[in-house]
Amino acid sequence: KQWRNYVLQPELRRWICRPFAGHFFGAHLLGGQYNIGHLDMDFKMLGTDFGKLKDSRYQGWFAGAGIAYGYDWVLNRRWNIEAEIGFGWTYTRYDRFNCAGCGQKVESGKSHNYVGPTKAAVNLIYVF
Repeated sequence: KQWRNYVLQPELRRWICRPFAGHFFGAHLLGGQYNIGHLDMDFKMLGTDFGKLKDSRYQGWFAGAGIAYGYDWVLNRRWNIEAEIGFGWTYTRYDRFNCAGCGQKVESGKSHNYVGPTKAAVNLIYVF
């Protein structure tokens, strides 16, 4: 299987009550590069066909933005657990290759817009 993905996803947050405790809302940017293929994910979501990842390899870059909601559970003075879900838009530019492991390029410079989940996380947090 081939799956290389480099992602940067900075986020600004606003807590409802106090920082690092309880409900929060966020706005995030995301961007990166990918080289992905040979994944058997036969489903479609909001106009994106993930089944195409089985027989082709896609290589390109992406950028987007989204909003998020999360909750922080305080475990003690230094440790928290948080859960977060985000929704947004991503623009991607890619080249498609004939099969997941070989190299003949069959499409070049294609683009795709994706709208849907952009973030799902459960994090263990250390508060300084």
